[in-house]
Amino acid sequence: MVKHRSSSRSSSSSSSSARFFSVKAIPLYLIFIFAFTIWFLVFTSRNIQTDDQTQHQHHRDSRKNLQKKTSEDLDSQLWTPPFSYGLHPCVKPSSRYKEFIESDRYITVRSNGGLNQMRTGIADMVAVAHIMNATLVIPELDKRSFWRDSSVFSDIFDEEHFIESLGRDVKVVKKLPKEVESLPRARKHFTSWASVGYYEEMTHLWKEYKVIHVAKSDSRLANNDLPIDIQRLRCRVLYRGLRFSPAIESLGQKLVERLKSRAGRFIALHLRYEKDMLAFTGCTYGLTDAESEELRVMRESTSHWKIKSINSTEQRVEGLCPLTPKEVGIFLKGLGYPESTVIYIAAGEIYGGDDRLLELKSRFPNLVFKETLAGEEELEGFTGHATKTAALDYIISVESDVFVPSHSGNMARAVEGHRRFLGHRRTIAPDRKGLVKLFDKVERGQMKEGAKFSNLVKAMHQDRQGAPRRRKGPAQGIKGRARFRTEEAFYENPYPECICSSKEHKEP
Repeated sequence: MVKHRSSSRSSSSSSSSARFFSVKAIPLYLIFIFAFTIWFLVFTSRNIQTDDQTQHQHHRDSRKNLQKKTSEDLDSQLWTPPFSYGLHPCVKPSSRYKEFIESDRYITVRSNGGLNQMRTGIADMVAVAHIMNATLVIPELDKRSFWRDSSVFSDIFDEEHFIESLGRDVKVVKKLPKEVESLPRARKHFTSWASVGYYEEMTHLWKEYKVIHVAKSDSRLANNDLPIDIQRLRCRVLYRGLRFSPAIESLGQKLVERLKSRAGRFIALHLRYEKDMLAFTGCTYGLTDAESEELRVMRESTSHWKIKSINSTEQRVEGLCPLTPKEVGIFLKGLGYPESTVIYIAAGEIYGGDDRLLELKSRFPNLVFKETLAGEEELEGFTGHATKTAALDYIISVESDVFVPSHSGNMARAVEGHRRFLGHRRTIAPDRKGLVKLFDKVERGQMKEGAKFSNLVKAMHQDRQGAPRRRKGPAQGIKGRARFRTEEAFYENPYPECICSSKEHKEP
């Protein structure tokens, strides 16, 4: 009994002690729970904040990467050469090529036109001399054209290099031997865009004459359907044989280096807005009545310009007029080129002077001219010699990052072809007919120079930036000799004859 009561008291005491301990522990439990809750909230908050910061950083990085990629894509669209698919120059003769045989028959040539018309004409005449198995006398340059340049062949070209580089193709001499100087000559106007067969027939002239004088040299060979060795000979002459004189070549390369050191990269703009071009094409848009009349008088008085009456509005609507300086500025801005772009003006004297360039300069202030790149002493031997200064423009245009011609004349075609030959460097050919429609909408207030305008300009020129393609043939529906005028010129795009894709033909 005693044990039972004692045990009962002990149990009661233990129970009471447990209740007492539990009551005392409640505040501690509460403090612990509160502290744990605070710690949990702080920890969670930190994680949430860290996650937010990480997410924000990720978004910032993504935006930066997107902006960088967009910038790189835009940069590529503006400056990078089009993908060339591994194409490369190929001008070596084939195994079937027949080297020239020593001959006592001679061809003398009077080249006609400006620099590039003469260059392509000389290349044709070398090929003609090869076909007719004749010795070629160094051509006489045109001194009667609009520019009235007194330069001779050796002033413009490296004469010794020209003779030596063509040693396997044709014999070239500086002048006729004395024993044949006084002999009668066959004076011949060879037909335009002629075939090899035509010149083979012309060899009958050798039965009566030892000298044939060719009074006109340009476009004397067809653009297409010639043997590949004749086409490659034309390319060897134009791109390898007709090197400019050391003085021209040296200054031209110096000016290219100065342009690149100034901006890293630049556009060469062949701004064909000289007086003779506007008079010849009859384009007077944006000119005063007095200026239009001056151009009309010049056209009327130039005997070898066949067309005298020209409707300027129709010319412009058909895309036959050179872009004005203002239109070029709108065009380049529409393509996306920034205001800071350095633009070299490859041109003669702009009709209307500096005032005519104000609209272009307001959009692109960094306009550069050869006169601002070179010192007076450097240009001393070039003053008054339009052919020499045109050669400087040619060198700079070929070596530029981007070439843009405002009109598709002889220089524009020659430079484009050379740039294709050298690796399809970016060359933008304005769609003048399409652009005029957009310009007129802006002029009438139906469209603004903004994003919509820019998108239309870019879409219009997506396939006009010098990417590889085969030379275009004649326009559909045109027959007879008239079709030759509608073909793309051989020297404008010497692909595929002088540009190859097979590795086995790759040349150093």
